Amino acid sequence: MSTFTIRPARPGDEPGAYYVCLKTGDFGKDGEPFYREDPDALGRIFVGPYLAFEPGLALILEDNEGICGYALGALDSRAFYARYEAEWRPALCARFPEPQGDPGQWSRVQTVYYWYHHPDYFTPEPYAAYPSHLHIDLLPRAQGRGFGRRMLEQVMDNLRQRGSPGAHLGVSLLNQPALGFYLRLGFHELVRVGSGADGCIYLGKSFAAAPAHPPPGSPS
Repeated sequence: MSTFTIRPARPGDEPGAYYVCLKTGDFGKDGEPFYREDPDALGRIFVGPYLAFEPGLALILEDNEGICGYALGALDSRAFYARYEAEWRPALCARFPEPQGDPGQWSRVQTVYYWYHHPDYFTPEPYAAYPSHLHIDLLPRAQGRGFGRRMLEQVMDNLRQRGSPGAHLGVSLLNQPALGFYLRLGFHELVRVGSGADGCIYLGKSFAAAPAHPPPGSPS
């Protein structure tokens, strides 16, 4: 039986974390069949920058088979995207040319390359209430065991300690299991963008402490 460990991210985790991103890259399902020509395509956007720029907010889940999940965060989303734009994206664009021709004929890898050249830096309002953002993926063998909740709660507690008032995250319209998971964690819908495979629901969660209730019998 596997023994699972949640630990801080460290240098050298990139290959394992990129693999988790690949294996959950089809709207939460196995994306490997769609990215065989470049298995790291998604990870260069959704994992690498977080390990590089926000390692203190990155958690890794591993068992005796290796890395099987991660939870990532950014304290100030706009500052994170500004750094991504200045320090991360230029190398991607230089290495992977923008695809040409009919987008309807592109492979999924070509679509990701298009994202390299045309990034989405959308942040839902009210930004001041939810400036941080989160990202989590777990392989099937790690799902349904409570690790996702534990990891997100640890990252959110870290964000709270750093002064963040709240965080947001995006969920594909096609990933209903993930949506249910976040709603059970206390997230609520902020806005919907797009539709179908391109649609995304942005959810937010406040870190403000709930008001204390007076003990029974005390004056109100």
